[in-house]
Amino acid sequence: MHEPAGDGDPAHAPDPETQRVARPWWLPHFLGRIPIGLEERHVALVGIVALAAVFENYDMSMLTSALKQIRESFGLSQSDAASLFAWIRLGAIPAFLVLPLADRIGRRKVFLIAIIGMSVGTLLSAFAQTAVQFVAAQTITRTFLVAATAGAVVIVAEELPAKNRGWGIGILGALGAMGFGLGAILFAFIDSLPYGWRFMYIVGGFPLLLLPRFRRLLPETARFKQMQAERAAGGESQGPQWIAPMLELLREYPGRSAAVAVMAFLFAAGSSPAFGLLSDFLQTTHDWQPSSYSLMALVAGTFGIIGNPAMGWAADRIGRKPVAMTAFGLFPVMALAIYFGPEAGIAFIWIPFTFVLTGANVLMRIISTELFPTSSRNTAMGWETLMETLGAAGGYALVGALTVSGTSIAPAAVAVSALTMIGVFVIWWMPETAGRELESTSSAGNP
Repeated sequence: MHEPAGDGDPAHAPDPETQRVARPWWLPHFLGRIPIGLEERHVALVGIVALAAVFENYDMSMLTSALKQIRESFGLSQSDAASLFAWIRLGAIPAFLVLPLADRIGRRKVFLIAIIGMSVGTLLSAFAQTAVQFVAAQTITRTFLVAATAGAVVIVAEELPAKNRGWGIGILGALGAMGFGLGAILFAFIDSLPYGWRFMYIVGGFPLLLLPRFRRLLPETARFKQMQAERAAGGESQGPQWIAPMLELLREYPGRSAAVAVMAFLFAAGSSPAFGLLSDFLQTTHDWQPSSYSLMALVAGTFGIIGNPAMGWAADRIGRKPVAMTAFGLFPVMALAIYFGPEAGIAFIWIPFTFVLTGANVLMRIISTELFPTSSRNTAMGWETLMETLGAAGGYALVGALTVSGTSIAPAAVAVSALTMIGVFVIWWMPETAGRELESTSSAGNP
């Protein structure tokens, strides 16, 4: 009888290009199958990075869900809350200085520091006694939240094969979106939770307890280690530099930097208010209870988050540009339908609304990581994040300015959402990067 070959027999070893690894317990079946060609280490990496992303999204979901309760505790109106949101989003600007450090001291170090920072900032938010204190605590939180989010995308992009990069970043976004689900569950009981919305922020400090696990399981990317070795061999300084990486990015890639800036600014300005103010709108205009919003976010949102891996998968096969252009173009249509459509249809519209929103965000991050070299990749994510921050703050400020105190924010939110359609033309100008290695997509000969 022929004995099966051992694991060490190269003639009978499984070919990773034709094998599909076993599905881990933490990857839901509704997110689709694992692509052929990925190794277990690739999937495990996505899983550990996504664990941090769950709490990143949980933190962001709290302000979105509990905005009405938070603003009322500080005595603010709806228009005041839109302005509060603008200041909070501007609080992420310091991340502009943190993210370039990952191109000098490593992806892993900055990612771990970001987890600590966002957890501490979340805990401080729970104890804020005034709106000013709350904004200050959220400034700390947002700075490290965006650093963690950008770092997660870069880590996955640098470690996964080119043909599956979109899938990996899409799954990262989908798993991270489950943090919104966790926030929605707690928000359903906000009226009975001890200390109300403040209790939700206390829960957001949980990642501090998981820090030893992140330190043990998260490796440094191979591309960064190779670049670090090349710098050391060439005698180049590897110490922290705050602004030099950003200046290098803008000098070497002016066209791409400008395109990424406009793309991120426009989509954030158009989409952030429409999504962030929706819970307050539903509770104020349609008299929804917190439990009703939570139920919609959990049930309909489960289908909506499939947009992350679905658009990542489509971008790997059809191309980044056509998928991103479609998402940018459709978002204002979804915003119009959810704000001015019949109340009975809001939960159904929420599915394509979140599908398009999350998918477009995934595409922006994929494009931003692929257009720049390893030496500037995290800096490029910092640049993209800065423009998102400014765009979101500008969008909220514009909605607040266009909304008369005591009236609905719906007309202004929908009007501002139309800005995303301008981004379609910006994406059309960009080079297509699907299916190409990062060294090819970011070659110096490109504009």
